[in-house]
Amino acid sequence: MNLERYNRIQQVLKARQADLTLCLEEVHKPNNVSAVIRTADATGIHKIHAVWPNEMRTLSHTSAGARNWVDVETHDSIEEAITELKSQGMQVLVTNLSDTAVDFREIDYTKPTAIILGSEKVGASEKAKQLADQDIIIPMIGMVQSLNVSVASAVILYEAQRQRQAAGMYDNETSSVPEETIHRLLFERGHPVLAKVAKRKGLAYPPLDDQGQIIADDDWWAEMQKK
Repeated sequence: MNLERYNRIQQVLKARQADLTLCLEEVHKPNNVSAVIRTADATGIHKIHAVWPNEMRTLSHTSAGARNWVDVETHDSIEEAITELKSQGMQVLVTNLSDTAVDFREIDYTKPTAIILGSEKVGASEKAKQLADQDIIIPMIGMVQSLNVSVASAVILYEAQRQRQAAGMYDNETSSVPEETIHRLLFERGHPVLAKVAKRKGLAYPPLDDQGQIIADDDWWAEMQKK
C-alpha cells in the first residue's frame, strides 16, 4: 500500500460519524440501495442498518466501491433495528407525512441520530412510525408528494452533514469509530489479497507501521504461505 493511499484511508476514517446512520426498511430496488450506500459514504457515515425484504437477504447486487467503505448491519425486523438504535442513545426519525411531522431541517442532527427510510411501495411500516421518536418530512411544492428513497436520503444526510460540519464534528483527531475497526479496514483495503488469505486461514491481522506496511513475525508469514 502506498503512503498516499494509506493517509487517505486514515483521513476518511477519522471523519466517519459513528452516531449518524440510516435504517432502510424493506427498500428493495438494487439501484436505490446502491445509491443510498454511496451517499452514506460521501457524507461520512460509518454504518447503515437494514431490514431486507424476504427475497433480498444479501448485498451482492450493490456497487462494490461504496459498499467496501460502509458497513451494513442486517436486522430481522424493524422492531429489532429500532431497539438496537435506541440502545445506542440515538433519536430515531422516520420519513412520514403526518400531523406531527416536522420539516427535516428543524432537527438537530448533531445529536446521535438514526433515520428510517421506508420501502419504495408503501413507505415506512406502521410499526416503524409507532416506535420512532419523530416524523419528518421534506417539504414539497410540486404535484408529487414524495421523492425517490435514494434522493430523500441524500437530501436529509447532506443537511445532517451541514450541521455537523458547522459544529466541527468532522474535524476530530480521534475517530469515533472503534480502533479495531479502523485497523481492520486499513488492512483489508490496503492489503486486500493478504487480508483474504489471512481471513481464510483464521489468522489475525498484524499491525501496520506509519507507512501502512505490515509488521509481522516469521511465524505469521510462514502460516500465510502454507497451502
